[in-house]
Amino acid sequence: MQDLYLNWIDGAWAEGGAGRMTVENPGTGQALAEQALADAADVDRAVTAARRVHESGVLTALRPVERGRMVRAMGAWLLDHHEDLARLLTLEQGKALWEARNEIRNAARYFEYYGNQAETLEGRQIPLGAGYMDFTVLEPYGVSAQIIPWNFPMEIAARSIAAGIATGNACVVKTSEMTPLTSHAFGLAAKAAGLPPGAVNVLTGWGHEAGAALASHPGVNQIVFTGSVGTGSAIAQAAARNIVPCVLELGGKSAAIVHADADLDAFLGDVRRGIFMNAGQICSAMSRIVVHRAVHDDLVERIAGLARSIDVGPGIDRDAPLKGMGAMASGPQLDRALALTARAEAEGARLVTGGRRLNIPGHFMDPTVLAGVDPASEIGQTEVFGPVVSVMAFEDEAEAIAIANGTDYGLVAGVFTRDLDRATRAAGRLRAGQVFVNEWFAGGVETPFGGYGKSGYGREKGREALWNYVQTKNVAIRLR
Repeated sequence: MQDLYLNWIDGAWAEGGAGRMTVENPGTGQALAEQALADAADVDRAVTAARRVHESGVLTALRPVERGRMVRAMGAWLLDHHEDLARLLTLEQGKALWEARNEIRNAARYFEYYGNQAETLEGRQIPLGAGYMDFTVLEPYGVSAQIIPWNFPMEIAARSIAAGIATGNACVVKTSEMTPLTSHAFGLAAKAAGLPPGAVNVLTGWGHEAGAALASHPGVNQIVFTGSVGTGSAIAQAAARNIVPCVLELGGKSAAIVHADADLDAFLGDVRRGIFMNAGQICSAMSRIVVHRAVHDDLVERIAGLARSIDVGPGIDRDAPLKGMGAMASGPQLDRALALTARAEAEGARLVTGGRRLNIPGHFMDPTVLAGVDPASEIGQTEVFGPVVSVMAFEDEAEAIAIANGTDYGLVAGVFTRDLDRATRAAGRLRAGQVFVNEWFAGGVETPFGGYGKSGYGREKGREALWNYVQTKNVAIRLR
């Protein structure tokens, strides 16, 4: 680990015009390292470098298989440095070390997947009758601006960089100021893979300065953002002024419907991954459990027992998969989760377990279970982004669907039942971009991901994500 981390602009490390900031270790509350902060001028330099790469045609002139090999090589570099990156990620973000290792592997997998997809994108021939030849060509937008959150800084950046480069775009990545350190790896990986200077640029800066400058820059052709609804709305407005398309992934308040015939023992494993992994700081977290009244009390006690069994403390010391839970990413994030929990209890929800700050250095919250939650209450509607699960009872299938669909979000949902007909009916009626049946987080990098409603628009992951990075050109030829 270094004492100072810089920005990666046009193939070289660079200081930032906005000075430096101290990055905190949320597992101890102590300073970890310094990070150079980019300002609007640094953003302009990065966009200019990316624009030069695009306009030179150096990426699009390659055969797609050659571009794909470079993308795959970036993933291979991450795997070669897997352990060091995982430890750094744990120290700056707070998650358990076993989770950080998984994140680095998943980041590498995106580069593998999209590297393999690079040569599969093809246009089509359109018959217009005798005397005409008509066909379509898929072309990159040019400069892809990618604004990355702090909860999965490596994995989320990887999925957009890999798709962007595979389709021939040059990328300017703005990391979160809370978790900037590990992201320096993408500059090193791009250089090792032989990508030209300026093809991948990685900046850290304040959202109101560097983020706003990037979202509104006239040299940007496409924007990918993951984060809050408020910030996503501001980015969409800035992009609209330049008529620039966006992909927005803005979180959720996702529900798992548990029927009386569900395998409750297996479901506990889904709860462990769905809400207590990464201290609940997951856009697609299982933040609501909507359970049939016949098994409600039994399941609440099982979930409470699971929550009490989780070993909470500094992530760097928690290496056993599915056992320990690390810190929340910051003090304000912890304070917000605690406040939402306290207000829920005051409004009538029953605090079954947790709901408190651990009395140790760092930003730790006990895994928390709330029962008797009113679906229309603040806790029933608001994304906590913490290790807090709300349990709600239902009587029949229609009520369960209504509760699950009863928020402004629509990112993911789940159905747990042995009845395939019931699960299929629910999948068709749930208002969510992805529906899990009998396993939360089923799928992988191959499956499209994105939301309905205020969870955003556009898709990431899977082949569907590639269409966000290309535009269709039609060529019509009159034959003589």
